[in-house]
Amino acid sequence: MKEKLEEILKEGLTEIERANDLKSLDEVRVKFLGKQGALTSILRNMKEVPQEERKEVGSLANGVREKLESALSKKSEKLEEDALNLKMQSEKVDITMPSKGVKRGALHPLTRFNNKFMDICVEMGFSVIQGPEIDTDYYNFEALNVPKNHPARDMQDSLYITDNILLRTQTSNMQVHAMEALKPPFKIVCPGRVYRNDDDSSHSPIFNQFEALVVDENVGLKDLMKMIEVILKKLFGEDVKMRVRPAYFPFTEPSIEIDATCQMCQGKGCSLCKGTGFSEVFGAGVVNPKVLEMSGIDSKKYSGFAFGPGIDRSVMITNKIPNIKYLFRNDMRFLKQMR
Repeated sequence: MKEKLEEILKEGLTEIERANDLKSLDEVRVKFLGKQGALTSILRNMKEVPQEERKEVGSLANGVREKLESALSKKSEKLEEDALNLKMQSEKVDITMPSKGVKRGALHPLTRFNNKFMDICVEMGFSVIQGPEIDTDYYNFEALNVPKNHPARDMQDSLYITDNILLRTQTSNMQVHAMEALKPPFKIVCPGRVYRNDDDSSHSPIFNQFEALVVDENVGLKDLMKMIEVILKKLFGEDVKMRVRPAYFPFTEPSIEIDATCQMCQGKGCSLCKGTGFSEVFGAGVVNPKVLEMSGIDSKKYSGFAFGPGIDRSVMITNKIPNIKYLFRNDMRFLKQMR
């Protein structure tokens, strides 16, 4: 039995030394120390050893186990260290080699225009507010002087969730929320997404608007026109020209459309501006007294004006983008051009 144990120790140490990876080392461990291993088999048969030799054989067997486990542990550490060094060597980076360069990202053109417009308004004393994209019929229509069955609703192509709740068709809903919550005088702007059932090369079911509202004493159309003129120059440059056309919005009276020098052709005339040299930028007007009164503001003491562009259309014109869908596709080729 003693000879057998010495043979197991010698053979085990030899195979441990020969193991060249962790898998083969584990196989050696199982062969000698596993449930069916050579050393385990001897320990199971200790009852066959004469009584007077059991203590000595048992001590020798435990010594063999300890030597094999110690050798296995040392070999395992060495193999793990060798594997780590090999991995580090294969992943080594030569820091003296020229860099491949880092591609810089950029803000989306919609975000850039939106930020620029907000910065201009904040410089002029406006506060930026956010509001719900899902709102009630009251805030989206009725409180803006657009009651049920009003013809203006046909132009909106609204997307209703229930009979009384819909995806807002305009950021003008925030005019009502602001007038109910704030005491005049105040100046607010509300950028955000709006939704209409409309879809072609220049329209999308989801698009972006930017609503601005001023409520104060003795403000009117003259103040509105001057403010828009300043904003247009900051947006498009000092040489931009402005054109005013009469329009109709239920929540403003009078209502106007503001055109500016077409940024696609710089006023020379193109298919976008239909040869006029001007493209539509803002819808605007003096707040209808009915709207002020419905929101709890004394229309005899206060007046107001509102204006706002369709962000997507302005971005399309400024960047010469032929189809609004390009703004939403996340096509890397398009975004690289806009960088």
